[in-house]
Amino acid sequence: MTGLSLERTIELPDMVAYAGATWDWHRLHYDSAWLAERGLPAPVVDGQLFGALLAEMVLDWAGPGAELTALSFRFKSLVHAGETVRCTGRVVGTDGDLVSIECGVEVVGERARVAVAPAAAEVRRP
Repeated sequence: MTGLSLERTIELPDMVAYAGATWDWHRLHYDSAWLAERGLPAPVVDGQLFGALLAEMVLDWAGPGAELTALSFRFKSLVHAGETVRCTGRVVGTDGDLVSIECGVEVVGERARVAVAPAAAEVRRP
């Protein structure tokens, strides 16, 4: 079985749409002038967005009718608008229709680094 993977560049319009959907309007996620005063180079991606990306990756892999039953993750570093992240996963166990997956999120490109680790998901496949 091959590993799971999802790659996405997160741009400021994506972050604003996510903020609107979640009602999280903290200036950290959109206000470049406010961020510059604090020494940050660009808006910071809302950490919960990584949960949404991990869920998307796992459910796309698991297929129609699958149910995400658990998801946990821990932030390791900030990710800024315009950076590309790669979510990865690998199956580490099965128990009947329940599949356990070890996951991670890394920033790819010039400033490569781990963004989220460790992460884990459980999915029930039909």
